[in-house]
Amino acid sequence: MKYHFRVMAALLFVAAIYPASIDLVAEDVEREQLQPGDSMPSFVLKDYQGNRFDTSKLDHDKSTIVVFFGVECPLVKFYVPKLAELVSKNRDAVQIIGLNSNRQDSITEIAKFASELKVNCPLLKDPANRVADAFGASRTPEVFLFNSDSELVYQGAIDDQFTYGKQKFKASQNYLADAVEAIKNQRVPKIQKTETDGCIIGRVFPQDKENKSTVTYSNQISRILNQRCVSCHRDGEAAPFSLTDYEEVVGWAGMIDEVVKDQRMPPWHANPKHGKFKNDPTLTTVQKKLISDWVKSGAPRGNIHDLPSPPEFTEGWRIGTPDVVFQVTKKPYPVPATGVLPYEYFQVKTNFKEDKWVQAAEIRIGNRAVVHHVVVIVSNRGVRPVHGEIDSEWLTAAAPGSKPLVLADGLAKVIPAGATLVFQVHYTPIGTPQTDLSTVGFKFVDKSKVQKIVGTKQVSPTERKLIIDAGDERHEVSASRVVRQDALMLAMFPHMHWRGKSFKYTAKYPDGRSEILLDVPNYDFNWQNGYLLKQPKLLPRGTEIVCDAVFDNSAKNFANPDPTQVVRWGDQTSDEMMIGYFDMVLSQQDLLDRLSDQQD
Repeated sequence: MKYHFRVMAALLFVAAIYPASIDLVAEDVEREQLQPGDSMPSFVLKDYQGNRFDTSKLDHDKSTIVVFFGVECPLVKFYVPKLAELVSKNRDAVQIIGLNSNRQDSITEIAKFASELKVNCPLLKDPANRVADAFGASRTPEVFLFNSDSELVYQGAIDDQFTYGKQKFKASQNYLADAVEAIKNQRVPKIQKTETDGCIIGRVFPQDKENKSTVTYSNQISRILNQRCVSCHRDGEAAPFSLTDYEEVVGWAGMIDEVVKDQRMPPWHANPKHGKFKNDPTLTTVQKKLISDWVKSGAPRGNIHDLPSPPEFTEGWRIGTPDVVFQVTKKPYPVPATGVLPYEYFQVKTNFKEDKWVQAAEIRIGNRAVVHHVVVIVSNRGVRPVHGEIDSEWLTAAAPGSKPLVLADGLAKVIPAGATLVFQVHYTPIGTPQTDLSTVGFKFVDKSKVQKIVGTKQVSPTERKLIIDAGDERHEVSASRVVRQDALMLAMFPHMHWRGKSFKYTAKYPDGRSEILLDVPNYDFNWQNGYLLKQPKLLPRGTEIVCDAVFDNSAKNFANPDPTQVVRWGDQTSDEMMIGYFDMVLSQQDLLDRLSDQQD
């Protein structure tokens, strides 16, 4: 996409700041969603300078787009440039108004949003979401298109390019643009109503002063969020909004309930029937019910004296001061405002004169807003093999919610002398031009203290065997690898691209038994999860590790860039891969016992 944000702000203060800042001419009551042919509700709001915005002053020779937005909703940021492009192309026929009805979005945040995205249409604050109620709006971004007679002709999504955590290369349905074109030509749009994907508007809950709910934010909900969510949902981390304060959390209450019920959050894709993992963030049935009950009861704050102490997070390096730090690039890397970007690969020479034994490694992402994940790969081309047991192609990685690599005492990964580090970086634009300067730090251990080398190995087919026919809804690929010495498996990291549908690891033991080690029935490329076993798995010599993957190259796959194309192996996300990475050490039973004792 080549859209560029053009926007300017006319912002409104909330009623708490200017008590008289809203005057609904329409009935000030909640109503059903507007239907095609309904008249546009009239309203008067003020901007941050005290200027009134009155819908009666709109240009009635033009159609009007009313879009409900939220400053932290990821989909909104993707669609701002599209709306700007649409209005620019139809400036003689269309005008646009932005309405913010989220209780959690402050005037300061809206001002920052407007400034960063350079918005050139009025952005209005809707105190107590009364205008949203009059429209029947429920999500952001949700649009209402009215003709010059102020009659609703289209309501719903802008197009079908983006949904929750997924996106197409381009839209296949341009609902709003098609509706604008229709009324310009005095036609009724073919599609007048669509479902809207996006963030639930953070409405003001009706509060019962006598609410006796035993489930409150201060008591139960804050503890759940602290345990499962705030490692990402806090300032400076990858999540788009913070969940560390009641006033912010309550505005997202409905959305939290929805994503928990749909199991979109916390992001975890392992089938619970197979394997136990120490980094599993899944909420318990009890925790899910507490969240649901809390939202149903109006999301009460509760007694602030019940609040737990906030969790502590280490600032700076979580592994301690590194022995050496490498920058991914020499200078900040430019990330464009929009588009679907292929992986970037950056090579950095270590210039190590001797083998280095890595006990801990941490990737410090420079700009968490645009970096989805970073993988550090050791390139051994032209370098002598490491003496000893096994080496490691994949050194460490960072993705939303991931932790630094910290190996147990006596274990280490190896960077051979003279090796080159290859950084695979996945950038995700957020609507404004950005830059990133990420780094990786290593802590080394003396070779004399290393008992076993940790290797990251892989199971994958030969590249020529990965050919997916156009439109193939269920293309199955299988690959295997035999363990030649007794080993311990520590973790698994499945990897595919946009057409990946499912991934499974199975151990076939020498005695004829089979065991599913990891089953990912709904693979999601957007979350590059690693699965760290609670207890290392003993793999006797002769065990066969089998990886089975399924790909969906059909039009049913929302993220499929082009179902008409045959897909082959390739580095870019428009190509495909099928790799079952896993961490292992060559080991005997005594090491298994010792490592089990060190588990959290």
